[in-house]
Amino acid sequence: MLTANSLTESLFTADGVRALDRFLIDERGVEGYGLMQKAARAAFRQVLRHWPSAARIVVLCGAGNNGGDGYLVALNALRHGLEVTCITVADPQKLSGDARRAWQDAGEAGVSMTPWSDLDEQAKVALFGGDTVVVDAMLGTGARGRPRAPVDEVITWINQGASPVLAVDVPSGLDASLGTVEGNAVRADVTATFIGRKIGLLTGKGPHFAGEVAYDALGAEQDIEGCQAVPVAKLATWESRKGLLPMPSMAAHKGDFGHVLVIAGDRGFGGAGLLAAEAAARSGAGLVSLATRPEHVSPALARCPSLMVRGVVHGNDLAPLLEKADVVVCGPGIGQAAWGQQMLQQVLASGKPRLLDADALNLLSTRVAVSSDYQVITPHPGEAARLLAGSVADVESDRLAAVKRLRQNFGGIALLKGAGTLVAAPDRLPVVIGGANPGMATGGMGDILSGIAGGFMAQAVRRGDTDLSDAVVNAAALHLAAANVASRQRGYRALLPQDVLEAMATVLMAAESGRKGANHV
Repeated sequence: MLTANSLTESLFTADGVRALDRFLIDERGVEGYGLMQKAARAAFRQVLRHWPSAARIVVLCGAGNNGGDGYLVALNALRHGLEVTCITVADPQKLSGDARRAWQDAGEAGVSMTPWSDLDEQAKVALFGGDTVVVDAMLGTGARGRPRAPVDEVITWINQGASPVLAVDVPSGLDASLGTVEGNAVRADVTATFIGRKIGLLTGKGPHFAGEVAYDALGAEQDIEGCQAVPVAKLATWESRKGLLPMPSMAAHKGDFGHVLVIAGDRGFGGAGLLAAEAAARSGAGLVSLATRPEHVSPALARCPSLMVRGVVHGNDLAPLLEKADVVVCGPGIGQAAWGQQMLQQVLASGKPRLLDADALNLLSTRVAVSSDYQVITPHPGEAARLLAGSVADVESDRLAAVKRLRQNFGGIALLKGAGTLVAAPDRLPVVIGGANPGMATGGMGDILSGIAGGFMAQAVRRGDTDLSDAVVNAAALHLAAANVASRQRGYRALLPQDVLEAMATVLMAAESGRKGANHV
């Protein structure tokens, strides 16, 4: 059951958001048109916030309540003194209910309206040029599938133009439930969304098309108490998670923070293990061991002398290392040849809490599924497709369903990488990590995540936690936050995993600063 506190972190499908709307109107007596007015004001506030110097606004209105929101955005802009051009993409004469009332009110107030079908090519060019903000209010949360004419044509014109774009509730063409796009969708700079957060804005293609997501509950937090609408996931960000990290005791010693064993780096892939091991150390693990090919030992120690690095040739060489470890990270750069197979076999047989990534997952996909309550798998969509015996398209067509299937098949915790990373754990709602960073689409970034998660898991084990899901969610949130900090210095194209490693210290120190027990010089 929803509460005022849970609404803002809950994620819904389009059907779930409609259930919220119906509950507010039917059970709480909230006027539907009043909600539409609030949504329009909230959307227009985002126009003023992001483009305060804009002199002109073009609002593209479709059918249904999304179009109604658009007409009222145009009305707000007119009252604010902006030059307003309202384009009717759907015939307003066919509107009904609150949307029709919004159209009528806007027209009576003097909002000028022009049908899209009346514009010639020269007028369309002029529409999306100059000091103009474009507002997309064509297709709402209920729209599914490929946009039909003339909406598909309008989307093309919007995306070809140079004007900034605000989408109302959801960019036209984006599936609000799945984060998928069939054909084309509006590429918004900002999406103003209301009452319930739509999961499709935050995962899959959602972050690319939605831009910055500005959420406004429209004051529904108290009225929503008791609503039976069921969220499908929860939102997590570093801002919401950083306070959950326990502050280290001033009397602590290294044994309090766990021992991570990273098994990684067959010939030609020595860097993978080093990145993962150093990330584990940076995340606060008390001890980190790296088991790798003998030829990688000296370079690893030269890079990070605090690591305990052991050269291993055969699987049996791992036995004394496994015995001492609290958590094992296996997979980065182990390859799929005999060496990697031996390493993975020993890890699976050890019974230790483990995180499997990269080639460990590729090897896992070729055998009968190995399930464990203390297993974390962290595939990217390609690895997930192999684990599920499907295609990348299958995974990306419903990322939430894919991560839940991964968890069912392999037990423990499943983390599906990508824009809007998803984490599924037993007896909990799946979690979506809010945000995306294109600079992270480069080799080695996954190794960093594996190391952070391993470090957080080891600390949780030492605290006596049996549920490691918070450690995994926190790791994914920190990973993105550090990449965002590094990107502000390096940009996206030049971003390297080493930059994220360095930025971790900045992010973690900021999280510790000011908290009880902090004693930074």
